[in-house]
Amino acid sequence: MKLLVTGGAGFIGSNFIRYIFDRYPSYTIVNYDLVAQSGDSEQLSHVYGHENYHAVQGDICDSSLVRDTIKRFDIDAVVNFAAVTEDGVQTMENSERLVRTNVLGTQNLLDSCKALQVKRFVQISTGGVYGSLGRTGYFTEDSALAPSSPYDASKAAADLLVRAYHKTYGLHVNIARSACLYGPFHYMDACPVPQFITCAMQNKQLPELDCSLDVRDWLHVMDHASAVERVLHDGKAGEVYNIGGFNERRHLDVAELIIGLLQKSSALLPFAMQSREFKYRRYTLDPSKIASTLGWKPSYTFEQGIEETVDWFNRHRADWLQLHEQV
Repeated sequence: MKLLVTGGAGFIGSNFIRYIFDRYPSYTIVNYDLVAQSGDSEQLSHVYGHENYHAVQGDICDSSLVRDTIKRFDIDAVVNFAAVTEDGVQTMENSERLVRTNVLGTQNLLDSCKALQVKRFVQISTGGVYGSLGRTGYFTEDSALAPSSPYDASKAAADLLVRAYHKTYGLHVNIARSACLYGPFHYMDACPVPQFITCAMQNKQLPELDCSLDVRDWLHVMDHASAVERVLHDGKAGEVYNIGGFNERRHLDVAELIIGLLQKSSALLPFAMQSREFKYRRYTLDPSKIASTLGWKPSYTFEQGIEETVDWFNRHRADWLQLHEQV
C-alpha cells in the first residue's frame, strides 16, 4: 500500500508512521507536512533512509502540490493528521488559520482524492466535536456534534465535509475520533501531560488549569495508531469510529500520578487546582463500535502509559529542555 500521511511530522502523525513501518515495512509512506523535515528530527529519525519513506514539505491547501504528490507516488490512501490547533489565545487571525487548514485544507484533500480516484481517505478527528457530558453516559458515533471551541468547531466542520463526499461522490472515507492522547515525543503542546511532566522534573509548580476537575478519557498515542491502522485497512465506507481509552481521569488525577512517579512533593500542585470549585465537565467516548466491528482494544492501562511516558521524558531531558529554551 502507498500512503500519503499529512501532518506526519507532528506528535500523532509521526507515531503513526513509526507504527506502520514497524508492522508493514513494505508499505510506501509519503509524509506531507508544512514543517521542513530532516534526519535530525528525532521522532522520525529511524525511518530516514528507509527506501519506502519520502518527505514532502507543503501546505494541504496547495492543490497543485497535493495532486502532484498523489500522482507522483501513485497513492492508494490518504490519512489526514494535518491540523492547526488552538494556541490558547483566541484571535481572529488564529480562527482564520483554524478554518483555512482544518476545513479548507481537508476539502482540498477530498477534492484531490476524488479527482485522482484515491481508494481510501481517513480523517483524524477528535472527541471534542461532541462537546461535553454530564456525570453519566458516553458519546457514541451517533451523538450530536456540539463543539465548544473554535478548534473543535473546525474539526466538526471538516468531519461533515468528509461524510458529504462519501454520500455525494461515493468516496471511501472514514472518520476516527479519539480520546485525549499522550505519549512519547509530545514535546511542546497545550496538553497537560507534557506540561505536568516537564514542570515536575524541573521542580516547578505545575500549571494551574481551569479544567483541573474535568474528566477526560485518555489514550496512549500508540493505541491510537493501532486503531487508525484498523480503520485504514478494514473500516466500512462512510463510517465514523470513536477511539476511546477506557481511562477516565481528572486532570488533577493525572497530575498526582505524575508527581508520585517522579517522587516529587505535592507542593508542586497549585493550591487552586486542589481546592477551587469548578463547573463539572466530562469528555469520554464509547469505543464499543470499533471494538466489536474491527476487533480493536487499547493495550495500555493509563498507569502503564503514563509511567512509560515519564520514563521517555527522563531519557530525553536534554532534548525537551533545549526546545523549552527556544520558546
